[in-house]
Amino acid sequence: MPLTVSALRLFHPPPPPPPTAVSLSLLRPPSIPIPAVLKPCLSRWRSGGFLYLGERCGPSGGLGWNFELSAKAENGKGGIDGSGVVEDEAERAARGESTMPERFRYLTKEAPDSPVRWPFFVAMAFLVYAWRVVLLELANWKKAVGAIVGFVGYLLKLGLALIFHFIGDPVTAVIRGIETGFYSVRAFYSSIISALPVSELIVVIILASIVLSIGESVVPDSVSSQPYVLTTAGLAGLLVVRGYITVLFFLMVLVGTYGFSRFIKKRDDVTSALPAAAVVAGVGAPWLRLLAIASYLALAIYYYSKNHSQEDETEEVSEGKEAGEVTTKRQLPLPLLGSALAVGIHAAAKWAGRRHLTWMIV
Repeated sequence: MPLTVSALRLFHPPPPPPPTAVSLSLLRPPSIPIPAVLKPCLSRWRSGGFLYLGERCGPSGGLGWNFELSAKAENGKGGIDGSGVVEDEAERAARGESTMPERFRYLTKEAPDSPVRWPFFVAMAFLVYAWRVVLLELANWKKAVGAIVGFVGYLLKLGLALIFHFIGDPVTAVIRGIETGFYSVRAFYSSIISALPVSELIVVIILASIVLSIGESVVPDSVSSQPYVLTTAGLAGLLVVRGYITVLFFLMVLVGTYGFSRFIKKRDDVTSALPAAAVVAGVGAPWLRLLAIASYLALAIYYYSKNHSQEDETEEVSEGKEAGEVTTKRQLPLPLLGSALAVGIHAAAKWAGRRHLTWMIV
């Protein structure tokens, strides 16, 4: 196949042409008419005789064949600026002569005016005055207010009635219990101050203390080991003296305390009989007091002679040490403590009353 000239040129391209001289007149850009919008940019960007417009100079980005010139289409009513916003002649007249260029005016925004509130206050003044006239100049405004108050009171009474309809009995019982307890404490305190038998109470304290000392001398832990039993027996003695319970019930309580200590708590006879003997010696008749003290003393002697025989000195010393350790935990029975406190309150009230009268007289 014969090779043509075009095929040879593909394999052996011709050498490039030699460079030609170019005149300086050809390097100058053609004179382009610059619009008035782009004139402020001429003073800022010039380089080597060439005009260069940077970014955002004019309505469009840079100078080239793609930049846009601001065009106005006026039709008698308004126009369109570079951003496409229609301007009104009235708006332009209201804005007045401004030094801001036309291309930046679309960026300005007018702040809205604050709402006017003074008409509302005027209306409120008239409303208040009208309401004052209604309240003060009508003849039956007092009756209306009384009717409203009465209606509210009726509603409150209705609510209270509904509450007492469902839980009235428990509320009444609680109120009565609180009132009864308050008046009972007050009456008890008044009886202590005004009519406390101090001499008889002192005798009760002495006789009961004698019985307690006998029990403690034989069994050192007889009082501290049963505080609740002693308190129960003391309350039974107080109630029988005041007449709230019968003598038969009182004796049953004493027998119950003895059986509880002896058979349930497994205590000895001296410790079990101590509450009953102390209460009978304190609140019983004179012959019962003597009988109770003598009987309990005989029981203590018998118990001591039976259970404490002659032993070695070492055992006696150890028992003495144990007794000394037990005596450090002794507690005063609550009935004796309450009796002593009542005597002290009575004596203090009498002394304060006398001192007060003395000050009044002086």
